[in-house]
Amino acid sequence: MAIIIFLVKMKVRKPAVVYMLNLATADVLYVSFLPSQIVYRFLGSNWMFGEVMCRFVMAAFYCNMYCSVLLMTIISVDRFLAVVYPVRSLSWRTVKRAWLVCGVIWVISLAGSVHFLIKQQIATYHMQTLCHEFPNYDNFKTFYFFYGITAISLLLLQLCIVTFCYIGIIRTLSSSKVDGTHKRSRAIRLSVVVLCVFVFSFMPITVIHLIHYVKVLSHDDSLYIPFRIFTSFSSINCCLDPLIYYFASSQSKKYVYRLLCWKKNECTPVTKTTK
Repeated sequence: MAIIIFLVKMKVRKPAVVYMLNLATADVLYVSFLPSQIVYRFLGSNWMFGEVMCRFVMAAFYCNMYCSVLLMTIISVDRFLAVVYPVRSLSWRTVKRAWLVCGVIWVISLAGSVHFLIKQQIATYHMQTLCHEFPNYDNFKTFYFFYGITAISLLLLQLCIVTFCYIGIIRTLSSSKVDGTHKRSRAIRLSVVVLCVFVFSFMPITVIHLIHYVKVLSHDDSLYIPFRIFTSFSSINCCLDPLIYYFASSQSKKYVYRLLCWKKNECTPVTKTTK
């Protein structure tokens, strides 16, 4: 629904729409592989779709996570520039540059996920075929250690950027005499949603994955259950992203109302008048 609104109704004429369209596309990429994950869990964590499918599913999962984190950071920066520096940022915030930034984000996200495509992801454990949960990490000890440290460091950096941007947005709207309480409350809600996605969706999975990798290398599977729980819980970002579209753009809110027929004048059927 979000993609239809962005392409058909809003026509992708603003940088914010470009970022949100790419965020929705990343979510669709992840959701398209979700049925296989559901079957996998209902079969007692026994993967039945082969090695290639497991690699694509895990690559899509991490690509969505990386792409979502980067796009949420860019959306925060874009909102900050639009509110705090509305005139000065006009020359910076163009649709062409927004597409260029999104292209770079997709390249980074795909590059960060490519090792899931080229590395074996299936392993047998207690007569079960597991996907990504207990693969052979022995040949990638150094890689996974630096990979985890880098991921956590970058996530913390982006969390600081997002927090700084929304604090600046809220302060500017609070001190402005022109903007009313509606814009300020919308900015507060958007900041709360984005921060919740970072804190409850991306941060736990990044930390638990790093610790889990280290323990598996020592043949310790004590974090297997938390690993499964936080991996599934990280999907909450796909559930919260529609709230970002809703609060980030007043146009998006208006078209959602129209599409769902929430306006009385659009929902009331036309009656014929008698002469």
